[in-house]
Amino acid sequence: MLFTNSAGIVPHRCQSGYGTIAITMSKQGQSGDFSRNTHPSGPKRSAPRLHISARLAVGAQITLPERAARHVAVLRLREGDEVTLFNGDGGEFRAVLERLGRASTAVRVTEWLEIERESPLFITLAQCVSSGDRMDLTIQKATELGVQSIVPIISKRSIVRLSGDRADRKLEHWRNIVISACEQCGRNRPPVIMPLAVLEDWLANLASPGKRLLLAPDAPGGPKLLQWESTRESAVTFLVGPEGGLAPDERTAAEAAGFLAMRLGPRILRTETAPLAAIAALQTLWGDLG
Repeated sequence: MLFTNSAGIVPHRCQSGYGTIAITMSKQGQSGDFSRNTHPSGPKRSAPRLHISARLAVGAQITLPERAARHVAVLRLREGDEVTLFNGDGGEFRAVLERLGRASTAVRVTEWLEIERESPLFITLAQCVSSGDRMDLTIQKATELGVQSIVPIISKRSIVRLSGDRADRKLEHWRNIVISACEQCGRNRPPVIMPLAVLEDWLANLASPGKRLLLAPDAPGGPKLLQWESTRESAVTFLVGPEGGLAPDERTAAEAAGFLAMRLGPRILRTETAPLAAIAALQTLWGDLG
């Protein structure tokens, strides 16, 4: 049985999870205010957002790639309908559907809007690869929460092992998840999915500036222990372990590399829950969720 709240909305249920974590953040650009378009008389339909990996310019006619054209077909859009395009270079473009067909779908770009919805905190999430759809969930929600870079990590306790063509396919799959999340949440600059890295090698070559954090349930304190001026340029690198957490020697190596262990409350969080809770807390303290 489903129960609705006072607004008649069925709450969405999602799974959560935990491991061990480390982050990189830096203040960058201006935060933007994005929300679903609403109106006193009722909800207003917003133009569907489509990511296009191509140069965009006002006045240009663009033939949509297969993925975007399929999205248009699923939404049953018609010629003359407006869409919003973005290519990751910043800002977004208004466009109008000019041609719909089985062979191709084309739009005409009508306007460029200098809109950014990036957090003032630059966050890099180094996430040990988790099994099943947990990694997909983490990447999707981390994108929605404003992470700018995601590094998939292989650690000693990682259940999933990826290499060769399988690793390439998985990276492409995760990048598509990022694009879909950006289309939904309004971001115009998709976070970068870095190549897979072995934890030991990644720690040895890590050169990212700013704070380095590691989530651990036995750490002495949480985000409130992190005191730095909110007006300063800041960077945070967040390292998250797999389902079984980091091995003892891996945690020692991370701390030797400058990672500060912290916990999030008295409960043990799963590997897919921990990074999202930490990102939300940090965005509330120093980002654009406050």
